[in-house]
This record gives sequence, C-alpha cells and structure tokens, in this order.
Amino acid sequence: MAVLCLAFLYEAGLFGMVVWYKYRNPADTAVMQETLDMLRSDNPRATLSYRWVPYARISPSLKRAVIAAEDSGFVEHDGVEWDAIRKAWHYNERQEDLGRSRRRGGSTITQQLAKNLFLSNSRNYVRKGQELILTYMIEAVMDKRRILELYLNVAQWGEATFGAQAAAQRWFHTSAAQLTSSQASLLAAMLPNPAYYDRHGQTTRLRSHAATVQARMPLVEVP
Repeated sequence: MAVLCLAFLYEAGLFGMVVWYKYRNPADTAVMQETLDMLRSDNPRATLSYRWVPYARISPSLKRAVIAAEDSGFVEHDGVEWDAIRKAWHYNERQEDLGRSRRRGGSTITQQLAKNLFLSNSRNYVRKGQELILTYMIEAVMDKRRILELYLNVAQWGEATFGAQAAAQRWFHTSAAQLTSSQASLLAAMLPNPAYYDRHGQTTRLRSHAATVQARMPLVEVP
C-alpha cells in the first residue's frame, strides 16, 4: 500500500508540473540537465546554448518541417501512435537480430516533449512507460499549439544546442523567425541524431532527408 501511495504522489507531482508548463516556460529540462552533466564531466566550464522564443517568433516553415519530419499526424492524434510504435518495435527487433545498431523510435512530438521535459535519453521499458503516462497528461492539459511551442523550444539541435532560436543561430546565423523553408527542413532532418551533425556537419544523407521533408511540408497541418 505504501508503494502505491508513493507512486500516486509521484504521478500527481508530475501532473502538477504539466499544468505548470501549460502556463510557464521552462528554464531548463531533464534532458538539458543530463546533457550538461555529461559535458561537464569532460569540461567543468561547459554550458548550453538555449533561449526561449514565443510561438509567434518561430518560423512557420520550421513548425511545418518538424511536423512533416517527426509526426505528420500531430494535429489529429491523442498523443500516441500505437501503429508507429509497433512498427518501430518490429524494426528494432530485426536490427538486433542482424547485429545492427541503428534503431527507430516511433515517438510522437508529444512523447518527445514528455521525455525532454521530465525524463532522459535512456532507452528502457520503465522510462517508456512513464513517457506514455506523461504524454496523455500533456495532451489532456495542453492544446497542440502549446505542445509544439514547448517542443520547438526544448528540442536538441546539437551537442549543446537546445531550442529553435539557438539552433537557427548555431547553424544559419539567423533567428528562429527568419528561417527559410530549406533551412527549416535541414533542422528538422537533424532531430533524430542532433549531436552527430556537430561532428560531421551537413552530410549528403542529411541533405537528402531534408529534401524529402521539404517535399512533405505542404501536406501537413500546423496548429
């Protein structure tokens, strides 16, 4: 009984934080803190690049590109795409059987926001279960516009780069509001493995993926 009470209090506390973030902008996130701790293990003076910008000051092209790349059904679904999760599960099992390291996530934008705000980049079933609970909390409390605003401001776009404003400055020396369609598609294409492009730059594979994202952009709905 005591364990159940503690679990209830923990989830209630998380729900309270979800309500808080409906109205308040985060100064940092769990993934930001995890990343900073990792960077400071090698360099005690390491810092993150992060600056909040409101929804109206983020390029419509970036909103459209991220939805096209990460979650084309974002506006319609209730936070979880179970079919995408099943497909990712089977794909990852095949990859493991073949001894390959590449994995597929199957997470929606809301799930990624839940992970970024409250959890970590670790991969295990307990974390995934908590992510799903948080996802439904977020969808119950926030509208899609607020979810996308939060996600674009806390998503990782480099080893130490978080949010659309820092990403626009880091990669294109511009603001989040001024990103073009081609720039936005490149940033969206980086999202599955952002730190990789700090080391390797804009690869041929990235540009190819970005071209696919740009072609899909007119087809998605933006809140």
